Amino acid sequence: MTLPTASAILLLAALQPSTGTAQAPDTQAPAENAAQATADRPQSAGPQTPAFVAPVNDEARFDACMDLATDDPATGIVAANEWLMTGGGYFARHCIGYAYAKDGRWSAAADSFVAAARDAERAHDSRAANLWTQAGNAALASGDAVRALGHFDAALAQGVSHGLLLGELHLDRARALVISGQPDEAEVAFAEAHRLVPEDPLAWLLSATLARRQGKLERAQGDIDIAARLAPRDPEVALEAGNIAASAGKYDIARRNWNQAIDIRPDGPVAKTARTHLAQLDDVQPSSAGPEAK
Repeated sequence: MTLPTASAILLLAALQPSTGTAQAPDTQAPAENAAQATADRPQSAGPQTPAFVAPVNDEARFDACMDLATDDPATGIVAANEWLMTGGGYFARHCIGYAYAKDGRWSAAADSFVAAARDAERAHDSRAANLWTQAGNAALASGDAVRALGHFDAALAQGVSHGLLLGELHLDRARALVISGQPDEAEVAFAEAHRLVPEDPLAWLLSATLARRQGKLERAQGDIDIAARLAPRDPEVALEAGNIAASAGKYDIARRNWNQAIDIRPDGPVAKTARTHLAQLDDVQPSSAGPEAK
């Protein structure tokens, strides 16, 4: 129900029958009366921002939106925006971000995930941490590691306590720190990831790669050995094992690992890189430094 304004209340009061002593007639001129009415009228404080209302958690519609975004990202973007216009809130924004990501539009995906994360925070929804994480990964995929770090830090600020999720978040931060040229900080983040998710081979693979690039070959070898134990059929692990061996001058071991990378997945991009390294190794003399792995 809409409450009457102050002017309307005064008008209604003036129309009520008098029950007391008759009042003297108002002798003010009409212009003066109008000026007084204007002065008495409450002044507007300007347009008001609507109060935030958390959207209804329509899981069926969210699942349908995500399925559509997976199968047809362009159509998914349209459908998710229609849902947003009818009150889908951060659930719809999440779907929009996912659809953009599926379409390879990483910067737009990051923007949508950020908007969803902020609204989820306002609703005190624990999904905010995951949305900030997705925003960070989208920003990282777009090539903006500094922006990604800000989003990952926002996710950490949500108080993620689950070991697996927290460990993966530290791993994501480590990746962003490496790309942004902060190797020392990345080492710390990798250490946290190893502590929280010690069975994640990707974390060990990436920390081994960082250690090799820093010239810390003993640490690199230790990390890649763990990665190989956890993922013995991963061609990227075999490739990096060869890179570390080559950096240490152990060319026979490097050759064996690069051949293994090819055998695991002969037609993949890792096999192509391994073949390039082998060709370089064939061209160098035993006394030379060997191929420089990147």
